[in-house]
Amino acid sequence: MKIGVISDTHGLLRPEVVEVLHGCDAILHAGDVNKPEILDALRTIAPLHVVRGNNDKDWAEAQPQTLRVELGGVRILMIHNKRELPKELGDAQLIVFGHSHKYFEQTIDGRLWLNPGSCGKRRFDQEISFALLHIDGGAWRVEKIMLKQ
Repeated sequence: MKIGVISDTHGLLRPEVVEVLHGCDAILHAGDVNKPEILDALRTIAPLHVVRGNNDKDWAEAQPQTLRVELGGVRILMIHNKRELPKELGDAQLIVFGHSHKYFEQTIDGRLWLNPGSCGKRRFDQEISFALLHIDGGAWRVEKIMLKQ
């Protein structure tokens, strides 16, 4: 199973990102979408799981702040800002978050923590990045994708 993991698009869905996401079995968006049209476009590519970010205003009220989903046998907890995580992480094997625009991938206490960075508008002089999560038989590997723009 191949899952696209993106965050902080801030109203910009780059064609290069769309190209890589085609062929994914699912997409995770860790918030700060900024425009509902972004979600509409992503839903045409693959099933979409999304959480609301701090910049997602009235139009995104129906989006959850936290979301638990199981994909390929892996239990995933999503939130935009990891500082707002619930104290009890439950049985989550993978924590997906955004907000900082900075790529982060580290296993802590047996859980993978993944921030794909931002693949939308460049802010804070951060690199433009996102990730592909490959799951096979409950095991996973992450592929970091960086764009030059």
